[in-house]
Amino acid sequence: MHTGSVTTPFGRRSMTLALVKRQVAANEIKPGKSVEKWKVFRDVAEAREMLGLQDRSVAILDALLTFLPTNELRQDGQMIVFPSNAQLTLRAHGIAGATLRRHLAILVDAGLIVRKDSANGKRFARKDRDGDIETAFGFDLSPLLARAEELALMAQEVVAARIAFRRAKETLTICRRDVRKLISAAIEEGAESDWQAIEDIYINLTARLPRTPSRADVDSLLDEMQLLYAEVLSRLNIHEETEIICTNDAHNERHIQNSKPESIRELEPSSEKEQGAKSGRTDLTPRLASTSFPLAVVLKACPQICDYGQGGAVGGWRDLMSAAVVVRSMLGVSPSAYQDACDGMGPENAAIAIACILERANFITSPGGYLRDLTRRWERGEFSLGPMVMAQLKANSGGAVRRA
Repeated sequence: MHTGSVTTPFGRRSMTLALVKRQVAANEIKPGKSVEKWKVFRDVAEAREMLGLQDRSVAILDALLTFLPTNELRQDGQMIVFPSNAQLTLRAHGIAGATLRRHLAILVDAGLIVRKDSANGKRFARKDRDGDIETAFGFDLSPLLARAEELALMAQEVVAARIAFRRAKETLTICRRDVRKLISAAIEEGAESDWQAIEDIYINLTARLPRTPSRADVDSLLDEMQLLYAEVLSRLNIHEETEIICTNDAHNERHIQNSKPESIRELEPSSEKEQGAKSGRTDLTPRLASTSFPLAVVLKACPQICDYGQGGAVGGWRDLMSAAVVVRSMLGVSPSAYQDACDGMGPENAAIAIACILERANFITSPGGYLRDLTRRWERGEFSLGPMVMAQLKANSGGAVRRA
């Protein structure tokens, strides 16, 4: 029967307060408690990574349990097994002696077994006149009984995490397939937008997935891939609406001149040309953003710009450009520098540049001069927003996209 005492290890093995605490916890088992030993073993095997165990450690625990004559771990029963190293090696499928000792120590450190060493370190049992075990020295399995509920919960958490991980990978696979085929269909059917740039973003995202991804890798990529999927659908919807408008115009055989060209110059009356609006715009089709990046990706890369949108949010390209005007003034960028950027890059790309500059404002001495330099390099074909946005996206990959 289990004595409930605290013992120290034989020889050079050190004693720690953690070992004392585990022995005390193993002794405080509810009277009458019992559990099927192989059920506990399955829970340990399932939660082995959380417990810091290796496969060999689990194999040795399996071998130890085979030396317990009953199928139950009982509080009022004998739970000390005393096999020799030779017997353990045989039941652990010929494991080397040094490996055996190392993994026994791992099981002790994990709090799954306790050493009950004799005076000379030998493992044996003394029996009374009736043949019952009176005293045993070896490995005490009572921690398995004491921690049975805890081990079961750990196993459930591992199983739930594995299922969630598998579902996340399945969702990512489907999302990647959908984005890939939607982009291909848009390119083949001539949908209006910069689909090559969208495809480049898709390729960059998929290239980040390692051969053996972790749960964090999959979750991060899935989040960005779903944003790209939403942006692709949004652009396809805009294309469909544009086609409907053009078809209706052709059917009615009317040509309506827009007397009030769409512009966003009213966003800052002090600079009529600051937004880069072109006068005399006469088409009635919706204005498509000329940037090569989905808005959702831009907002994830540069989340601070949302604070300067109307109501503290950015819900569209016009909101982003409006926020960029506010940020331009706050950063001390002159209206002429911003106007040159709008003329050279386009108003949407200029707004993206401002958003990126805002993210790195603490590292840029002269935002206005920096924007002028970007504009000149853009016009010479020496600069594109891609690396800048992707660098910010990587820097802020832990953040969430802010929506209106």
